[in-house]
Amino acid sequence: MTKVLFENHHLYYLPNFLPIIDEMRRRGGYEIAASIPTMMDWKEKDIFYKACQKLDIETEVGADENDRLDKLKKAKYDVVVVGNVGQLNPIVHPETLAVMVYHGIGLKQSYYNDIDKRIDLRSVESEPRMKELKSHGHNNLTLTGFSKCDPLVLKEDSNEFELEKFGLDPINKTVLYAPSFYPSSLDQLAPVLGQVSFETNIIIKLHNFSWYQDRYLYQSKEMQKLAQKYANIYLAPAEDYNIIPYYKMADLMVSDISSTMFEYLYLNRPIIMAECHTLRLKHRILKNRFLKKMDLSRMEGIDFTIRMDKPEDLPALVYHGLEYPNDLVDERLSAQEEYLYKVDGKASYRLVDAIEDKLTRNNKD
Repeated sequence: MTKVLFENHHLYYLPNFLPIIDEMRRRGGYEIAASIPTMMDWKEKDIFYKACQKLDIETEVGADENDRLDKLKKAKYDVVVVGNVGQLNPIVHPETLAVMVYHGIGLKQSYYNDIDKRIDLRSVESEPRMKELKSHGHNNLTLTGFSKCDPLVLKEDSNEFELEKFGLDPINKTVLYAPSFYPSSLDQLAPVLGQVSFETNIIIKLHNFSWYQDRYLYQSKEMQKLAQKYANIYLAPAEDYNIIPYYKMADLMVSDISSTMFEYLYLNRPIIMAECHTLRLKHRILKNRFLKKMDLSRMEGIDFTIRMDKPEDLPALVYHGLEYPNDLVDERLSAQEEYLYKVDGKASYRLVDAIEDKLTRNNKD
């Protein structure tokens, strides 16, 4: 049996890993475990452990973080899969195959900077990103697509996610609002979401940090008030850590700098990119510091969304996107090829192939 650990630096890394776990289970011969750092918020950890229990995934825990790291190192996993560098080095044995499936494919420079020479294999979701990573000096890359989105192609809709169960009208069109935590469009769009909801369902799916990090807790509290005020607004609870089922429910998505824009491309449905962000004071004063954190060329090249910089334009743009869903359809199809490699639901298959090939070659050396 090949022992594999999926190290989840945060709860929201788990949806990236689940299709890979499914593929390993389909093939057989794998002993799979998952873990999360002990210093994460207790509510986040509780959801993680319950999710793993429901999915029959063994979890590794520790009395404290040092104890957890020590246990993972001593376990001598054949493969450790991570979503960022995080706690990689303290948990990998010298003979462990270290694999990175980066947790996001959005507009932040961290995609290129969050790397370590200990990574033996990195999954890459597109050919332009493959080229860019190579230019940054990164090696051991494998072109796979984005594993998180495989279920958008492969899995049937679950009865668990039905509009009626959320108190929403199935006759209405549905908008998914999935903002980032920072920089976020949430502060500026919150006042107009109610207006959009008069004849449209709105599902709000917040980032993990909006529920668990003190600096961003106000975001979930504000959206809870909004959902209580308007009948056609539903706030996905923190327990719904996986956004994938919500993509299928939505006729249109609104986001900002989040990976969700690129993930939603799988479905070739309208996207509104909100460019009305609220920046921290230091980033308003020293805007270059903020811009250095962003992948500006990637941002400027986005032509597959309806771009919006005035919050008051949201109702009209949502109406237009829902009435004319085929606007930008060719741009979205081109973007699928550019940003997602292949929209075939087989990214996990290609990655597990690459892992097995690497293990075989390592055993021969």
